[in-house]
Amino acid sequence: MNAEFYRDYCIRKKGVTEGFPFDQKTLVFKVGGKMFALTDIDEFDFVNLKCDPERAVELRERYEGVKPGYHMNKSQWNSVYVNTDVGDQLFYELIDHSYQLIVDSLPKKVRIEFGL
Repeated sequence: MNAEFYRDYCIRKKGVTEGFPFDQKTLVFKVGGKMFALTDIDEFDFVNLKCDPERAVELRERYEGVKPGYHMNKSQWNSVYVNTDVGDQLFYELIDHSYQLIVDSLPKKVRIEFGL
């Protein structure tokens, strides 16, 4: 996984926007105005992704490259480290999971507005 593939994968998802709401180096992806993924683009070491709390614990126990979310709610966010035992396929799956959690949490009106 590299920063370019990560960005391309996230931005292709329906209704996704990207921006730098915190500083000039933290790239944030949102759907319906809610974050589902963020990373430091200067030091692409890990990506923070939303995760079902039970699955988050399972992933942390199974993979060295999955840690509680850095500067995030530790029960609902994971930091998924690149170049670890987390392969690209799992990385993409976790991005999809994070995206879907946010989409599912959006009000029906917002989902319709964004074509979700």
